[in-house]
Amino acid sequence: MTHAPHSLVFAAPDLIAAIADWQRHLGSERRYSPKTLEAYDRDVRQFLSFLAEHMGEQPTIAMLGQLKPADLRSFLARRRGDGMAARSLGRQLAGIRSLIKFLERRGELNAAAFSAVRSPKAKKSLPKALDVLQARAVTEAGSSLSEDAWIAARDAAVLGLLYGVGLRISEALSLRRAEAPIGSIDMLRVTGKGGKTRIVPVMPAVRRLVETYAALCPISLPSDGPLFRGAKGGPLSPRIIQLAIERMRGSLGLPETATPHALRHSFATHILGDGGDLRTIQELLGHASLSTTQVYTHVDAARLIDVYRATHPRG
Repeated sequence: MTHAPHSLVFAAPDLIAAIADWQRHLGSERRYSPKTLEAYDRDVRQFLSFLAEHMGEQPTIAMLGQLKPADLRSFLARRRGDGMAARSLGRQLAGIRSLIKFLERRGELNAAAFSAVRSPKAKKSLPKALDVLQARAVTEAGSSLSEDAWIAARDAAVLGLLYGVGLRISEALSLRRAEAPIGSIDMLRVTGKGGKTRIVPVMPAVRRLVETYAALCPISLPSDGPLFRGAKGGPLSPRIIQLAIERMRGSLGLPETATPHALRHSFATHILGDGGDLRTIQELLGHASLSTTQVYTHVDAARLIDVYRATHPRG
């Protein structure tokens, strides 16, 4: 996939050709998703459009190598003025830097100016957890989302793993049949972000959901194949589960923040609310750093204040 020949009207031929090589590299060697490639293409086009105006001529590879940190800050200021948030600015800068590093590795420029400019600091957003009744409603509704019994059971099992075990949706959908928490298997070995492995317990209610799905699934589930399958037999797409929860929003009166990831946040927040400690929650979620887990102390600040008042000698 490459948009360069028809979309980079602001770039010189040498840069257009280099960008086409970069996009092929990302798609074929780095295995970037089509959506990521589209986003990077859009980021680079906007940057080159700015440079054409800012520098008064078509951007070339040589021009990119001669840019100063002030030029990049001018671009970021322009995008900020257009209303772009810090998080989006950081993502856009990452796409542009990917191209620059690619050109630097080929010996075509020096990327010093791009290394000197820091990414905008985004405000840390708090997890959007559902309350207990909402989370229960989502997991219970999962079993009635489809007229096909096995698909309804599949969706209920996935949602059960998100809220009942705290898995990321990617972790749930990457499970193999041999790893399924069925029968006496009440623990899961999960490989999360950065290849970090953790062991998590699976409560009986969640095991029963998975067992029901496995028993009803009409598709062969070899031990080394994906546990969760789509209607046509291939690996289940995360988008199917996202759409399922989107359909629930209207019927259950859920907020727009109700997403598959919100169930994972709800898992952590509700354990904390019931007296769980942060170190345990850190292990269950697979966070590399406790500071990542500590954001839940803000989510459940009211409960922590109550505990403080009730237990501190001077409370």
